[in-house]
Amino acid sequence: MNMQLRSLVVLVALFGFSFSVSAQKFYTKNGLLSFFSNTAFENIKADNNQVTSVLNTQTGELQFSLLNNAFHFKKALMEEHFNEDYMESKTYPKSSFKGSITNIKNVNFSKDGVYPVTVTGELSLHGVTKKISTTANISLKGGKISGAAKFSITLADYQIKIDDTVKDSIAKTIEITVSCLYDQKL
Repeated sequence: MNMQLRSLVVLVALFGFSFSVSAQKFYTKNGLLSFFSNTAFENIKADNNQVTSVLNTQTGELQFSLLNNAFHFKKALMEEHFNEDYMESKTYPKSSFKGSITNIKNVNFSKDGVYPVTVTGELSLHGVTKKISTTANISLKGGKISGAAKFSITLADYQIKIDDTVKDSIAKTIEITVSCLYDQKL
């Protein structure tokens, strides 16, 4: 095989490999993460629809990142207290998750359906990183991939302190809901 032909074969092989590698990563810049605090005194809900997430459909690697000050509340004063007093968003501007879907092989990315999965990894917020594990669903419909999960965290585990004056208004354990439509390929 002459040198030019060999070079062409290598180039085609590398291009094909890089295309298949890039086609396995999907992302979104507008995922939704909500949290809910339920107490007898008051329910508090906030949404952040500026969540960036990357999903590798071959390896199961999964990452999320968000700005803490992008949460929106019903009441402006709640948003202010959240950012200044609890999340300390100027000191801890981002929260993130880095982990994987441990049973990614159970998801058939070429067939519509809802696939239950297990997600494990490290959740970092308020300057603290903790290992977590939860169940989630990967859904495929018309070639579109979406993911959804619901889990709870304990505020004390992430060193989020609640002032005694409002301790009955904010739950010690917060429910978190994540929903992402992976509509872009990397």
